[in-house]
Order: sequence, then structure tokens, then C-alpha cells
Amino acid sequence: MFILLPVNSNDADNTQLTKIDDASFWAQMEIVDGKLQNILFDKDKDGFENFSEAVIVIDDSEYVWPFIEMSMMVLVAHVQRDIDDIVEAFIFKELHELAY
Repeated sequence: MFILLPVNSNDADNTQLTKIDDASFWAQMEIVDGKLQNILFDKDKDGFENFSEAVIVIDDSEYVWPFIEMSMMVLVAHVQRDIDDIVEAFIFKELHELAY
């Protein structure tokens, strides 16, 4: 599964999830069998070769309609900010679906 994240850096060890409007970069995580396989970074959310099946945002107030129109699942990480915490929360289904 490919998952898209708005982030503040292209350094996988130090990047943090950020608001969509504040994103300096976009990260695409590939999760296979409950493990992070790969993470890629791009300045453009559409700059990845593989289609992302989900996007993870920082709160329910984010403007996510473009992702919904592309049939992407929208998940919210209310407290998780770094990649490791987000991956763990995703695997253990601790991320919330978007509240409309």
C-alpha cells in the first residue's frame, strides 16, 4: 500500500507530518505486510510513480477534497508526527478516519 504524507523535510529520520498548506515536501510510504518498505520524497504530491491509496493528514480541518475525488482513503494522525509513529499507528489501526 502506498500512503501519502505532507511533511516539513525530505530527511526520513527527522521529518514531521505537517499541515497540507505548510508542506515543504510530500512523502510516499510503501507499506507491505505491516512493514515500511520504502519512503520517497518529492516537492509535488503528484510527483510519484505509484498511485497513493491513502493520505494521512494532521487534523480534521484539512482541505482534502482533491484526495477524496481521487478515491483515496483519508486518515488523520491527531497526535503522531514522525514517520515511525505514523507507521506504527497505521499498522495498529490507531489512525482515525476523517470526521466530516
